Amino acid sequence: MSDVSQDNDNERGKLFGGDFDIKRVLLEGRAFFALIAIIVIFSILSPVYFSTSNFLTMSSHVAIFGLLSLGMLLVILTGGIDLSVGSTLGLAGVFAGFLMQGVSFEILGVVFYPPVWVVVILTCGLGALVGAINGVLIAYFKVPAFVATLGLLYVARGVALLMTDGLTFNNLGGSPELGNTGFDWLGFNRLLGIPVGVLILAAVAIVGILLLARTPFGRWVYSTGGNARAAELSGVPVKRVQVLVYVISGICAAIAGLVLSSQLTSAGPTAGTTYELTAIAGVVIGGAALTGGRGNVRGTLLGAFVIGFLSDGLVIIGVSSYWQTVFTGAVIILAVLLNSIQYSGQKKQKASSDGKTTSPQPEGATGRSPASGSTAGKAGTQS
Repeated sequence: MSDVSQDNDNERGKLFGGDFDIKRVLLEGRAFFALIAIIVIFSILSPVYFSTSNFLTMSSHVAIFGLLSLGMLLVILTGGIDLSVGSTLGLAGVFAGFLMQGVSFEILGVVFYPPVWVVVILTCGLGALVGAINGVLIAYFKVPAFVATLGLLYVARGVALLMTDGLTFNNLGGSPELGNTGFDWLGFNRLLGIPVGVLILAAVAIVGILLLARTPFGRWVYSTGGNARAAELSGVPVKRVQVLVYVISGICAAIAGLVLSSQLTSAGPTAGTTYELTAIAGVVIGGAALTGGRGNVRGTLLGAFVIGFLSDGLVIIGVSSYWQTVFTGAVIILAVLLNSIQYSGQKKQKASSDGKTTSPQPEGATGRSPASGSTAGKAGTQS
């Protein structure tokens, strides 16, 4: 009992006393501080940067990266990687454009123009299929995640090129007489002054937070990334979890493809090229560990906004696209370096305190026992 009260006193001292750990605060809040710094710097450099309309425009761009990053977060939390999300985005956009152009049934001599809601459902189903193939290859056939998703990167991009012969589907607005209008609503319309794409990102983020913090699946995800073998021995369906996170990643990529095609009112087979790297950057900048088991939705969203606001800010002040690539790469390297410093420091601190390391809890999770709905509590102990 005395040890517990002493630990509480130490925590209070760090928060309110002279032993305030500023280094820890800066490390854990680095994405937030970086975003504030970006806003301040570019507001000084450009008079048009700090405005509501510009922030909303940039946020609509961030929505694409944010959706990809949220799906990538779940994969990285399990210790995996998904290099196919950019190609899945491109394939999803092309597939949606193909459906919007009309599906011809030559035997019947008719052309079917599906309504937009059918296009959205079928496109999300395609993204889930790509993710399921990734997950099955990785979980059941033991193909390394890097190799499996790299292969699907080329397959999905190749299928997109075959569907279009390298061309672009234009004029996706549809026709009222055909009953397939409304696709551009995803990219251009606003609700309460906020772009629909940003609202979609917010909805997916809320679902992600609840999924990770309030469900057994969320605890299984963290446990799988912390120590997959221990999680499996504790009853966690590790293989099923691995498949599901890739399915969710594929669905997020498909949604991003729908939003991007709607914004551009066109769908090209090369859309989303290198976006998988941007998604990984958003997750890493947000504080997630590439080794798995550490990270959260809030940090990932901040990481996506850092990347998006930085890129748009460089465009606004007229920086060359070549230098934009250099700056983005430097930010990613710095983020990985800070992650390494943060997590190595935490490991040393835990090792010196009690000689044990435990996997992190999901954001917002309470200290429930395995009997309350999950056996992941046992699986959380890392060897």
